[in-house]
Amino acid sequence: MQSFLTQYVYLILIILALVMIANRLRIAYPIVLVLGGLMLSFMAQFSAITIDPELVFFIFLPPLLYEAAWQVSWKEFWKWRRVITSFAFPIVIITSCVIALISNALIPGFTLALGFLLGGIISPPDAVSATTIMRQVKVPKSLVSIIEGESLLNDASSLIVFRFALAAVVTGQFYFQQAATSFILVIVLGTMIGLLVGAIFYCIHRWLPTTPSIDIVLTLVTPYCMYFAAEHFHFSGVLAVVSGGLLLSSRRQSMLTYQSRIEGVNVWSNMVFVLNGLVFMLIGLQLPSIIQQLGDISLERAIWYGLVISFALILTRLLCALGASIFTRLMSHVITVADPNPGWRGPLIAGWAGMRGVVSLAAALSIPLVIQGGQPFPYRNLILFITFIVILITLVFQGLTLPWLIRKVKLKDNHTPIPGQKQELIIQKKIALTSLQLLEEKYSQERMHNEHLNNLFARMQIDLNFFQQNIEALNYTTENPLTSYQRVYLELLDQQRRLLKEMNHRAEFDEELIRKYLSLIDLEEFKLREKLAHEVDPN
Repeated sequence: MQSFLTQYVYLILIILALVMIANRLRIAYPIVLVLGGLMLSFMAQFSAITIDPELVFFIFLPPLLYEAAWQVSWKEFWKWRRVITSFAFPIVIITSCVIALISNALIPGFTLALGFLLGGIISPPDAVSATTIMRQVKVPKSLVSIIEGESLLNDASSLIVFRFALAAVVTGQFYFQQAATSFILVIVLGTMIGLLVGAIFYCIHRWLPTTPSIDIVLTLVTPYCMYFAAEHFHFSGVLAVVSGGLLLSSRRQSMLTYQSRIEGVNVWSNMVFVLNGLVFMLIGLQLPSIIQQLGDISLERAIWYGLVISFALILTRLLCALGASIFTRLMSHVITVADPNPGWRGPLIAGWAGMRGVVSLAAALSIPLVIQGGQPFPYRNLILFITFIVILITLVFQGLTLPWLIRKVKLKDNHTPIPGQKQELIIQKKIALTSLQLLEEKYSQERMHNEHLNNLFARMQIDLNFFQQNIEALNYTTENPLTSYQRVYLELLDQQRRLLKEMNHRAEFDEELIRKYLSLIDLEEFKLREKLAHEVDPN
């Protein structure tokens, strides 16, 4: 046990180092972690580390999916629901069929049932890798919403295809009508279970006397309850976590206090960072064990199969994405769509953003060793190797070339009527205006005898005039008038920190109070730096 924990401590330290390298090189860190895992896999100290499929599905996957659901905007998800569902379900089915036909024709003795099994494993872009990489690439927010929404839903449809294909291989029988009915039940009831569990936890947060610590622990437990409840009844645990996560995310303001929200964000961001790092590193560490299990099939032949299927996978997704654009344009004459003319640039980037990840590898590892009669599962080791090659090529090749493609395509965001920089100023102006109206209408008499309220009113009035002037200035210049103010304010905050540190050396001041005000300064700096980031890249 001690040796096991020591290995993972070293692994986390290596992950931190690789992420720092990725940040310095400005490369999405999942790519560097997979390559780092590949290099570590040839070292004796780490070559024995393997992925347990149950560990991934029941420990890693629920919190990662839940956090991704909390990051998705429900408003954007609903706006692009037709595009998201077209990517999440039909494309997975089409891709599975294409992979089944190609692998059946390419690999001697590879049946259609095995082909559909392989297709179900590698057809979905992984939720973890897709959202992690897309968040580090500057693309229009509408496209990010579509990719994130798709990545949340496609795992369910692919794992259902995998489940039915696995049953067909193991039993040698397949009933289409029964499979179609089960497909619908798994989706609908999995979603309903997720919503039900989410509603229960909402009531707990909303009406029971919880504390911020209790709230955070409850959020950590919630995705596991959703996943386990759905899987217990053999429905989609993935859809349960996604649907329940979207429900609770849309109710976060009413069910959590401000302190729970602030502290919860910090806990979740750090936990998800570690989990993401581990799963991507573990993908790279699987290479030696997978190669050793190839058996009679030569390594060169297995690599050839993997390259051909990877190329077919990438091409199929690109064609489906462009085809969905054409279909959307045709349907815009019949029904109302969010974007009647999506063009080719956005679909091209969406098609190229189909990186595969840990879910595909975990599904491949979950294939049983034997079938009925005690016979070895046919081509299990080859399926594992092909899955690894597909993950490596899509994650590294597509992930590295995605920023280059975005720059070449020069995709513009035509779905945001107001630039992000101006939106911020308008929001700040409206907040100041609403505050002034409240002080003027409700507390005008009290202000006459309360100097603190007068000072607050004066500050709100200054803020209102300041934001109005900056909104008007944006119409004439691209220079952000807040820049010098923000940078001077950052210097002022540094000076305040130095003062507090000097005061902390004096015996008469309580260090706990000093830390409190240092934390408040940190929050203020965070808000200012967020504004500066929008100024540098308002999109």
